[in-house]
Order: sequence, then C-alpha cells, then structure tokens
Amino acid sequence: MSVWDDLVGQEKVSAQLAAAARDADALVTAAASDASLPEASKMTHAWLFTGPPGSGRSTAARAFAAALQCVSPDRALGGAPGCGFCDGCHTALVGTHADVEIVRTDLLSIGVKETRDLVRRSQLSPAGGRWQAIVLEDADRLTEGAGNVLLKAVEEPAPRTVWLLCAPSLEDVLPTIRSRCRHLTLRTPPVDAVADVLVRRDGIEPDVAAAAARATQGHIGRARRLATDERARERRAAVLKLPLRVGDIGGCLKAAQELIDAAAEDAKQVAEEVDAKETEDLKAALGAAQGGRMPRGTAGVMKELEDRQKRRRTRTQRDSLDLALVDLTGFYRDVLALQFGSRLAVANTEVQDALERIARSTSPESTLRRIEAIAACREALDSNVAPLLAVEAMTVALRAG
Repeated sequence: MSVWDDLVGQEKVSAQLAAAARDADALVTAAASDASLPEASKMTHAWLFTGPPGSGRSTAARAFAAALQCVSPDRALGGAPGCGFCDGCHTALVGTHADVEIVRTDLLSIGVKETRDLVRRSQLSPAGGRWQAIVLEDADRLTEGAGNVLLKAVEEPAPRTVWLLCAPSLEDVLPTIRSRCRHLTLRTPPVDAVADVLVRRDGIEPDVAAAAARATQGHIGRARRLATDERARERRAAVLKLPLRVGDIGGCLKAAQELIDAAAEDAKQVAEEVDAKETEDLKAALGAAQGGRMPRGTAGVMKELEDRQKRRRTRTQRDSLDLALVDLTGFYRDVLALQFGSRLAVANTEVQDALERIARSTSPESTLRRIEAIAACREALDSNVAPLLAVEAMTVALRAG
C-alpha cells in the first residue's frame, strides 16, 4: 500500500510526483544536517493539477501532500516517501495533519476574504518541520480578486510552503498564476481500472462496479455514487428517458420542469442533512440556551450562516442539473456511435432499445446539433441564465434537432 494507490490510471503522474517527493525529502534532510542541497530538484513550490471531471485531480494533490509528510524509516534506506502507513501519511490522507490544509468549497465561488485567510496561513512555518501543503481543490472557483490575492503568495512563497491547485483546465486559472506553477495533466481513467478500484476499495460487486464505471465513462466519484446510491440510479434512469419525451412542445416544457425540480430536490436533501446541524452547532457555540433566545450581537453571525447555506443550495442545484446534462450528452454520444457504426462500447446499455430507435430515425447531423444544444445549455447555466429558461431552450432544441 502507498499514498498513490487511489490514483487510478495515472501512472505517469504518480511517477512524477513520487520523484518530486523524493527530492523534497532530500531537501529537508540536507537542511537539517547542513549538507549541500541537491543541484537539480524536481520539487517546486507551486503545482497545478488539471484534468477532466473524475480524473482524480484532488486525489493526486492529497496523495502528494501526504508523501511530503511521510516519516517512514524506510526513506533512510532508499525507500520512496509516501508509504501510506506512517503517522505523516495517515494523518495527511484523513485530513488531520497540522501541516496539510485541504480547501474545498460548496459555494459558487471563493472570495477575497477566504483567500486572504489562506495566504496568511501559508506564511507560517510547518508545525512538524517538513512541508506545509495547501491543497486548493477548486482553484477554478476563485474570483478575479481572490486570484490576485493568491498570486502574491504563489510568486513569493514562504520557505517549505507548497501550493497544490486543482482545476479542470489551464484556461480556468489566471494566466499569471498558472505561469508560476508546474503543470500536471491527468487523463480520464480507463473504465476497467475504475471498476477494479470500486471492487477492491469499496467492496462493490464486480457486475455492479463494471456497470457503474461504464455508465460514468471513468468518472470515479460518480461511479461510486451510482453503484452505492439507489436515488442516484433512479435520477439517472429518469434523465435517460427524456429523449423519448420531447416529441412536442408540451413534452419539452414538462421535461424541462422535471429536470429543474429534480435538481431542486437534490439541493433540499443536502440542506436537510447539513443545514440544521450547522445552525444548532453555531447556536451552541454562541451560547444560546436550548429553545431560548439568541444572545445580543449574534444576529449578524446567524445571517451570515443563512446566506452561506443559501449559496450552497444554489450550487448543489446547479451541480445536480449539470450532472443530468452530462448523462444526457452521454446518451446522444451513444446514438452517434451507433449511427457511425463505431466499435466504441455503448455506455448506456440499459437503454439500448431507445438508443437504436433514435439512431435509426435521425441523422448524425441532427445528433450533433442535439449535443451542441446540451453544451449551449451548460454554458448558459455557467453564465447565470435562469435555469428553467436555459433548460427549456435545450429541450425544444432536442425536439427540433
């Protein structure tokens, strides 16, 4: 076992990070013994991990952060850092290491205030004397102002502070930031590799794991959710029926409303699971008596929490809707493969009859126009177009395509 085991289908990236971790360990050892530093080090102060959703960007960043904290005695005997067993590796992977900060957001963006707090943290020396690693899983969600705040810290990092930024693509990060980072590109993992890790790590039945991996086309997180969550399977099944329900305008509008309602229900379920506990925990921290009134001067703090929860519900709804659009794109991708007689494996085998029916009754050109309509809907949602309007325009285009 090592910290790289969960990095599925990314052998080249794992090798690069392992080499950098080895040089990082040599730098710490040399500094502690006043020895001469290595002349050519593969270690650097800022890294940018990019790749398609589900490729394991944040997994790679967290594994690297753990390897930097590795204190296994085997290192002194020539072993590579990142054993996965020692206290440094274990605490880094589970999120309790004092020198590893994992930053993720459940909101639509990361603002200036949060980024300034992060930059201040980055100026501290490592508590354990090795490296301080800051993993920013959603670097693409930095506002322009927040990106400019981060730029200064990336330009002039504190000694032994490492920034590990994750984003879908280079274009999602400010050019001034990405030019100061070492870039690693992750690929979509092979379907067989995803199925294998679901069986090995999560104990999922091989047939179920294979079906989930094939349906999500190598997206590890979505495959795990699809294999373990009955509600996720039901929602996906409903989305895959949509292409057969847009035969007239009434059907288009009804299908659009149902997609919006399903996304809203997802957001409501997350809110029910999280919001109540957050609110009660904050009230207790502020000293409110059970069932009593809030102490003076706490109204602003409670309002700030309510605003945050509202923004989180908005993002959850957007993410759920985008996931449905990804599944819909996969449906038409299978249709296109059938129309061209491609040997590419069909992902949505559970709706094979519907795929073949649409493939026979339409042309490849119309299928491409439908895929473009779904992409346009996703872009509209990213631009804050009203979700119902964007989805209605898409469903009407699916009918006309």
